[in-house]
Amino acid sequence: MAGIRTLHWDYGQSGIVATVAHERPHEGRAEEHFLPSGPFAILPLKGNRSSLVWTEPTREAERLVASDDMVFELELEQRFGHKLGALTVEGPKKAFPLGLTLAREFVRPRIALAGDAAHGIHPIAGQGLNLGFKDAAALAETVVDAERRGLDIGALDVLEGYQRWRRFDTLQMGITTDVLNRLFSNDNSVLRMARSFGLSLVDRAPALKDFFIGQAAGLTKGPSPRLLRGEAI
Repeated sequence: MAGIRTLHWDYGQSGIVATVAHERPHEGRAEEHFLPSGPFAILPLKGNRSSLVWTEPTREAERLVASDDMVFELELEQRFGHKLGALTVEGPKKAFPLGLTLAREFVRPRIALAGDAAHGIHPIAGQGLNLGFKDAAALAETVVDAERRGLDIGALDVLEGYQRWRRFDTLQMGITTDVLNRLFSNDNSVLRMARSFGLSLVDRAPALKDFFIGQAAGLTKGPSPRLLRGEAI
């Protein structure tokens, strides 16, 4: 409706989302496994429950979601393992197609895109939410600063400041998740060895590990919006 075009390509994958109950406590531990079909993430919820983000080729994901709970749980157990005991699916199972979508422009006069309206990335690194938080905080700061200076908060030159702030970071993260997905979502023997070496190197280097933990938590250095630094605007 705004005439803003997007860059998009489909990964041929879908992310299965479900809530799973298990016998033993997860102790607040999140895990991500890199399988040939795509990443498989287990995210702790309150009690003996976890949220599941399970990537499969789209046709296989549709089959799994359409299957009854017993078949789904058997397939899930092969990937989840037995460390948390017996598994039970709670509530509905859904599958969402995965792709990379980037808006070519984030702003037009009196319009600003933020969050999923501006970008959709692969969930392999769990960074979509962090990008949305940064967008919202940057847009809020841009609008408040413009109002204090007596400027029209919907003017294109004002909103272009927000676009400059956020577009490069979004593009960088989109490319990063795209590369990670292509690197990890395959069973190529050479790439498998490279992945194992890289992950082992990170695990043995505390500084490198801290860097990646900071990246995953959205605590990167740079011109971060004040709200994300805990400061008032």
